[in-house]
Amino acid sequence: MSKIIVIGAGMVGSAIAIDLSKKHQVTLSDISLDTLNKIKNKCENLEIATVDVTNSSELQKIIKPFDLVLCAVPGFLGFNTLKNIIEAGKNVVDISFFPENSLELTQLALDKNVTAIVDCGVAPGMDNIILGYYNEKMKLSHFECLVGGLPQIKKWPFCYKAPFSPIDVIEEYTRPARYVENGNTIVREPLTDCEYITFDKVGTLESFNTDGLRSIIYTMPHIPNMKEKTLRYPGHVEYIKVLKESGFFSTKEVEINGIEVSPLDFTSKILMNKWKLDTSEKEFTVMRISLKGENSEGKTEEVVYNLYDEYSEETQTSSMARTTGYTAANMFLEGLFTEKGIFPPELIGKHEVCFNYFMNYLAARDIHYAKK
Repeated sequence: MSKIIVIGAGMVGSAIAIDLSKKHQVTLSDISLDTLNKIKNKCENLEIATVDVTNSSELQKIIKPFDLVLCAVPGFLGFNTLKNIIEAGKNVVDISFFPENSLELTQLALDKNVTAIVDCGVAPGMDNIILGYYNEKMKLSHFECLVGGLPQIKKWPFCYKAPFSPIDVIEEYTRPARYVENGNTIVREPLTDCEYITFDKVGTLESFNTDGLRSIIYTMPHIPNMKEKTLRYPGHVEYIKVLKESGFFSTKEVEINGIEVSPLDFTSKILMNKWKLDTSEKEFTVMRISLKGENSEGKTEEVVYNLYDEYSEETQTSSMARTTGYTAANMFLEGLFTEKGIFPPELIGKHEVCFNYFMNYLAARDIHYAKK
């Protein structure tokens, strides 16, 4: 039995902690004691501890006795939190999905003899795992991932709910989107190239550019065409564009009655009420991963994986938490991957034993990637 600390008690972090506590000694930490107590009432064998991750010495002190750290903090806190964990010499699995390039911490991880598995969720995460696996078996020419988490009941105007902070969602809508086309990295505004696509069990959704390739741009430069697009209900993009173009996502403060106010902070506060996913609210995750290339026989082959997963009534766990959280920790703890440095999921999935472990682990929890 390993000693694990999960940092961040949001929907995903708490789901990870509860799942791991079935086999390991787990402490869940967060800045909010009230949040921690509510989760402990659901899972009595969890230990809890408050921590402020912006206090480096406090963070490094609290993680010292643990064998593995799971980092599930909001994205804007992610990079510095991961850096502090590595500096403390702790192996870590990170799902905070920060905008910075995690590969910049490679030398630090090597110096500290640390294994840091980053971006290991659903997307980025499992799409990278699948890409890494097939990159070993095929000469790939195309990779595309379409992914979204959505409420089952659509409520006007946004028809959207999130299991994490609105500011993290807005960051996806404002950060320039990169994709690779004919071997060239293209940078576009997010929310562009909208397309309507039909999915089984869901119907028609709209896809649009977001900056989802992340590490793949650097680790898979030989693949000439790569793209990830986000999925929402039709009409969502238009409402977001109105907010964006009207300045509601700006960080430049404006004066109102003598008080300086950040439009982004104001918008996030307002949208928290509209976008907050209640713990028992039914939602689903949908993803389609498409790969094309030359197989070992020299023939063009296309491989497609589809995921559709819903809120679990049995465990009262959101689909986004299930599909994001149930990935790398146990794989690492069972000794299937021991290399040192920074490792995005595509560098884990290249190992067949790791790929199979992920697929089987998820299937045992009724999360199925259906190969077409």
